[in-house]
Amino acid sequence: MSIHFQLCGLYKGKVSNYFGLTTAINKSMITEPVYLSLHGIQGDQCADKRHHGGLERALHQYPVEHYQYWQQKYSSKSLWQAPGMGENLSSIGMSEHNVCVGDRYQWGEAIIEVSQPRSPCFKLNKRWGIDKLSLEMQKLSLCGWLYRVIQPGKVSVNEKLVLLERPANAMTIYQVCELFFGDPMNHAGLVKLKGQTKLSYSWMNKVEQRIISKQIEDWDFRLLGPENL
Repeated sequence: MSIHFQLCGLYKGKVSNYFGLTTAINKSMITEPVYLSLHGIQGDQCADKRHHGGLERALHQYPVEHYQYWQQKYSSKSLWQAPGMGENLSSIGMSEHNVCVGDRYQWGEAIIEVSQPRSPCFKLNKRWGIDKLSLEMQKLSLCGWLYRVIQPGKVSVNEKLVLLERPANAMTIYQVCELFFGDPMNHAGLVKLKGQTKLSYSWMNKVEQRIISKQIEDWDFRLLGPENL
């Protein structure tokens, strides 16, 4: 029996001035079939192409279940719901604990492959008005994950994600986060991460640099933003 998951939301956004930022984090629902290219969903824009988007970060998926945690922790004043984290795909039943780096899914005509966890950034703090939301998200590994597109094609929120293959030595998104963020200079952990051949180039490059330099890259700008440095 194949492993498959039904999506509950598909979203795209345009670059605009939002929450004091130039960003495309404010996304809207797509109900009709749409073309998925190697760079992402047709019509979905990206404001900061250095840190977001590209071939290995074409799609972002975030579990619906996480919103309940944030709602309980930070009050009911905000409406914690998708696509509040800037995700393209929203799902129930998929999480950092059962999705692995390198997982390939058939989605409509397209094939997508998990490339890395999402690296939380300060724009989420601005979006929700919580100074260190990105830092907490990273500590808890409630990050979601990103995809590269292996085969472009028409996709739809009504099409299930069907797991096609998983690497033999696959690590879950949670396991990758726990090493990469939670124990970043553990040499054995870095060696283990280096064995994840489907891990995105940017993450793999950081793993290799840590092994060589024995130093961790600076996270402050990503997590806290320029005004808090």
